[in-house]
Amino acid sequence: MITLRHASTDDLELLKYWDAKQHVIDCDPDDDWNWEEELCRDPEWREQLIAELDGEPLGFLQIIDPHAEETHYWGEVGQDKRAIDIWIGEERNLNKGYGTTMMNLAVQRCFSNPTVNGILIDPLKTNTDAHRFYERLGFKKIEEREFNGTACYVYELKREQVFKLGKR
Repeated sequence: MITLRHASTDDLELLKYWDAKQHVIDCDPDDDWNWEEELCRDPEWREQLIAELDGEPLGFLQIIDPHAEETHYWGEVGQDKRAIDIWIGEERNLNKGYGTTMMNLAVQRCFSNPTVNGILIDPLKTNTDAHRFYERLGFKKIEEREFNGTACYVYELKREQVFKLGKR
Protein backbone atom coordinates (compact mmCIF):
# COMPACT_ATOMS: atom_id res chain seq x y z
CA MET A 1 0.00 0.00 0.00
CA ILE A 2 1.28 3.45 -0.93
CA THR A 3 0.76 6.32 1.49
CA LEU A 4 1.92 9.94 1.58
CA ARG A 5 3.51 11.71 4.51
CA HIS A 6 5.05 15.14 4.89
CA ALA A 7 8.77 15.30 4.12
CA SER A 8 10.97 16.48 6.97
CA THR A 9 14.61 17.20 7.70
CA ASP A 10 14.90 13.49 8.57
CA ASP A 11 14.55 12.86 4.81
CA LEU A 12 17.43 15.17 3.84
CA GLU A 13 20.04 12.53 3.00
CA LEU A 14 17.53 10.33 1.18
CA LEU A 15 16.29 13.22 -0.99
CA LYS A 16 19.85 14.31 -1.81
CA TYR A 17 20.66 10.70 -2.73
CA TRP A 18 17.58 10.38 -4.96
CA ASP A 19 18.32 13.79 -6.51
CA ALA A 20 21.69 12.43 -7.71
CA LYS A 21 20.16 9.38 -9.42
CA GLN A 22 20.45 9.56 -13.21
CA HIS A 23 16.76 8.82 -13.89
CA VAL A 24 15.80 11.75 -11.63
CA ILE A 25 18.36 14.06 -13.24
CA ASP A 26 17.05 13.05 -16.68
CA CYS A 27 13.60 14.36 -15.69
CA ASP A 28 14.79 17.57 -14.04
CA PRO A 29 18.40 18.34 -14.99
CA ASP A 30 18.52 22.02 -14.03
CA ASP A 31 16.90 22.20 -10.62
CA ASP A 32 18.73 22.54 -7.34
CA TRP A 33 16.10 21.76 -4.74
CA ASN A 34 18.19 23.32 -1.95
CA TRP A 35 16.93 20.61 0.40
CA GLU A 36 18.80 21.87 3.47
CA GLU A 37 16.75 25.08 3.46
CA GLU A 38 13.51 23.95 1.84
CA LEU A 39 12.86 21.07 4.22
CA CYS A 40 12.99 23.58 7.09
CA ARG A 41 10.36 25.81 5.48
CA ASP A 42 6.64 25.16 5.46
CA PRO A 43 5.03 27.84 3.28
CA GLU A 44 1.25 27.78 3.07
CA TRP A 45 1.38 27.35 -0.73
CA ARG A 46 3.39 24.08 -0.76
CA GLU A 47 3.35 20.49 0.40
CA GLN A 48 6.44 18.32 0.11
CA LEU A 49 5.53 14.67 0.53
CA ILE A 50 7.30 11.34 0.70
CA ALA A 51 5.45 8.42 -0.84
CA GLU A 52 5.97 5.21 1.10
CA LEU A 53 5.32 1.65 0.00
CA ASP A 54 4.47 -0.47 3.02
CA GLY A 55 6.31 2.04 5.22
CA GLU A 56 9.45 2.26 3.06
CA PRO A 57 10.27 5.50 1.16
CA LEU A 58 9.41 5.15 -2.52
CA GLY A 59 9.34 8.63 -4.05
CA PHE A 60 8.74 12.34 -3.68
CA LEU A 61 5.78 14.59 -4.50
CA GLN A 62 5.54 18.33 -4.33
CA ILE A 63 2.18 20.06 -4.64
CA ILE A 64 2.15 23.83 -4.94
CA ASP A 65 -0.32 26.63 -5.45
CA PRO A 66 1.33 28.25 -8.50
CA HIS A 67 -0.58 31.50 -7.94
CA ALA A 68 0.84 31.95 -4.43
CA GLU A 69 4.29 30.40 -4.99
CA GLU A 70 6.84 33.11 -4.23
CA THR A 71 9.18 32.77 -7.24
CA HIS A 72 6.27 32.87 -9.73
CA TYR A 73 7.91 30.03 -11.63
CA TRP A 74 4.61 29.36 -13.44
CA GLY A 75 3.99 33.01 -14.31
CA GLU A 76 0.45 34.36 -14.13
CA VAL A 77 -1.77 31.52 -12.94
CA GLY A 78 -5.25 31.79 -11.45
CA GLN A 79 -5.94 31.04 -7.81
CA ASP A 80 -7.76 27.85 -8.69
CA LYS A 81 -4.82 25.67 -9.82
CA ARG A 82 -2.24 23.36 -8.32
CA ALA A 83 1.06 22.12 -9.80
CA ILE A 84 2.77 18.81 -9.09
CA ASP A 85 6.36 17.56 -9.21
CA ILE A 86 6.84 13.82 -8.81
CA TRP A 87 9.56 11.21 -8.96
CA ILE A 88 10.32 7.65 -7.92
CA GLY A 89 13.56 7.36 -5.96
CA GLU A 90 15.02 4.01 -7.01
CA GLU A 91 15.25 2.68 -10.56
CA ARG A 92 14.04 -0.77 -9.42
CA ASN A 93 10.66 0.82 -8.56
CA LEU A 94 10.05 2.29 -12.03
CA ASN A 95 7.41 0.82 -14.36
CA LYS A 96 5.53 -1.00 -11.59
CA GLY A 97 2.49 1.27 -11.39
CA TYR A 98 3.73 3.11 -8.29
CA GLY A 99 3.93 6.46 -10.10
CA THR A 100 0.31 6.08 -11.21
CA THR A 101 -0.78 5.41 -7.64
CA MET A 102 1.27 8.36 -6.38
CA MET A 103 -0.29 10.66 -9.00
CA ASN A 104 -3.78 9.43 -8.19
CA LEU A 105 -3.17 10.20 -4.50
CA ALA A 106 -1.83 13.65 -5.42
CA VAL A 107 -4.80 14.37 -7.71
CA GLN A 108 -7.22 13.36 -4.96
CA ARG A 109 -5.35 15.61 -2.53
CA CYS A 110 -5.48 18.57 -4.92
CA PHE A 111 -9.15 18.18 -5.79
CA SER A 112 -10.17 17.66 -2.15
CA ASN A 113 -10.11 21.47 -2.15
CA PRO A 114 -13.39 22.31 -3.92
CA THR A 115 -12.02 25.56 -5.37
CA VAL A 116 -9.21 23.82 -7.30
CA ASN A 117 -10.27 23.29 -10.92
CA GLY A 118 -7.00 22.24 -12.57
CA ILE A 119 -3.62 20.61 -11.97
CA LEU A 120 -0.52 21.60 -13.96
CA ILE A 121 2.64 19.66 -14.71
CA ASP A 122 5.68 20.57 -16.80
CA PRO A 123 7.64 17.57 -18.11
CA LEU A 124 10.64 18.18 -20.29
CA LYS A 125 9.78 18.40 -23.98
CA THR A 126 12.17 15.52 -24.62
CA ASN A 127 10.68 13.23 -21.95
CA THR A 128 8.27 11.26 -24.13
CA ASP A 129 7.78 8.59 -21.43
CA ALA A 130 6.44 11.28 -19.08
CA HIS A 131 4.15 12.63 -21.83
CA ARG A 132 2.60 9.18 -22.30
CA PHE A 133 2.29 8.72 -18.53
CA TYR A 134 0.45 12.01 -17.98
CA GLU A 135 -1.74 11.60 -21.05
CA ARG A 136 -2.76 8.14 -19.83
CA LEU A 137 -3.86 9.79 -16.56
CA GLY A 138 -6.05 12.26 -18.47
CA PHE A 139 -3.76 15.31 -18.60
CA LYS A 140 -4.03 17.38 -21.79
CA LYS A 141 -1.11 19.25 -23.36
CA ILE A 142 -1.94 22.96 -23.34
CA GLU A 143 1.31 24.60 -24.43
CA GLU A 144 5.04 24.40 -25.01
CA ARG A 145 7.02 26.69 -22.76
CA GLU A 146 10.52 27.42 -21.51
CA PHE A 147 11.08 27.28 -17.77
CA ASN A 148 14.46 28.63 -16.70
CA GLY A 149 15.74 28.07 -20.24
CA THR A 150 14.50 24.47 -20.50
CA ALA A 151 11.89 23.45 -23.09
CA CYS A 152 8.86 21.82 -21.46
CA TYR A 153 5.31 20.94 -22.29
CA VAL A 154 2.64 22.18 -19.92
CA TYR A 155 -0.16 19.72 -19.27
CA GLU A 156 -3.35 20.26 -17.31
CA LEU A 157 -5.85 17.92 -15.72
CA LYS A 158 -9.16 19.68 -15.21
CA ARG A 159 -11.55 18.83 -12.41
CA GLU A 160 -14.47 18.29 -14.78
CA GLN A 161 -12.44 15.77 -16.81
CA VAL A 162 -11.68 13.73 -13.72
CA PHE A 163 -15.13 13.69 -12.21
CA LYS A 164 -16.98 13.41 -15.55
CA LEU A 165 -15.02 10.26 -16.30
CA GLY A 166 -15.54 8.96 -12.78
CA LYS A 167 -11.83 8.32 -12.37
CA ARG A 168 -11.50 9.47 -8.80
